[in-house]
Parts: sequence; structure tokens; C-alpha cells
Amino acid sequence: MPSLVSRGRGRRTINEINMVPFIDVMLVLLIIFMVTAPLIAPSVIDLPSVGKAAKQPDQVLQIVIGKDEMLSLKVRDRTSSLGLKDLAGAVLQAQSGVPNSAVVISADKNIKYESVVKVMDTLQRAGVQRVGLSVQLAN
Repeated sequence: MPSLVSRGRGRRTINEINMVPFIDVMLVLLIIFMVTAPLIAPSVIDLPSVGKAAKQPDQVLQIVIGKDEMLSLKVRDRTSSLGLKDLAGAVLQAQSGVPNSAVVISADKNIKYESVVKVMDTLQRAGVQRVGLSVQLAN
């Protein structure tokens, strides 16, 4: 029920909202948030660590993806151009007889990320175990 004010001849209602209870509630909420905020632990992501391999690979196969998205396979001093369909067979053939071999993908920085992922997927489906990406360190 609105408050009544008597002034002069008659009674009139006050059409204003009483702000004091509203401010009290807001101050209580502010204090609650200030007390509980330090108790909430930020989420921590536990990233895996990478160490050096116990044994260096006996053979490193390098797959080069050029600006035109053409693939070439470098084995020791030989370089051969090939397509994505022939990649898995060529890598498996180059790895045969060498049990501890690794594949490194070197891609031009201006090609689509999708091209690199397709090469990695092709190698994974073929059963190649050790695949890495070659990068250049910034100065």
C-alpha cells in the first residue's frame, strides 16, 4: 500500500520507489561475490609433455607440399613427385626394411591447412606411426 502524505487539505500518495531496500540487497550480493570469487579455482589445462625420442630415426622421409599443392617425397637424396593417392604406397615402400623411420611433412605456409590434414590422414590410414611437421623458427 502506498504511503500517504498529509499536506494541507487532503491526503496524497507518494509515487516514488523506495530505493533503500534495493541498495541493501545489492550491497549484500556484492559482498557475497567478493568473498566467493577468490575461492573459485580457474580451470587448468594439463597439457601433455613431449620429450626427446630415446633413439633417433634411422631414416627420415620428407614429404614436401609446394605452393601449388603438389606433393614430392624425398628419400635420402632422391626426390619423386607423386599424387595423394600414390603417397601411402610410396611411403610404405620407402619404409620397408627400415623399422625405425619417421615421416616429416614440410608445407608451404601459404597453402590451405586442409591439404596438410589430408596428407596426415592418408599416412595415418596407411599405418605410418611416426609423422611430424617441419617448421621454421622465427628470429
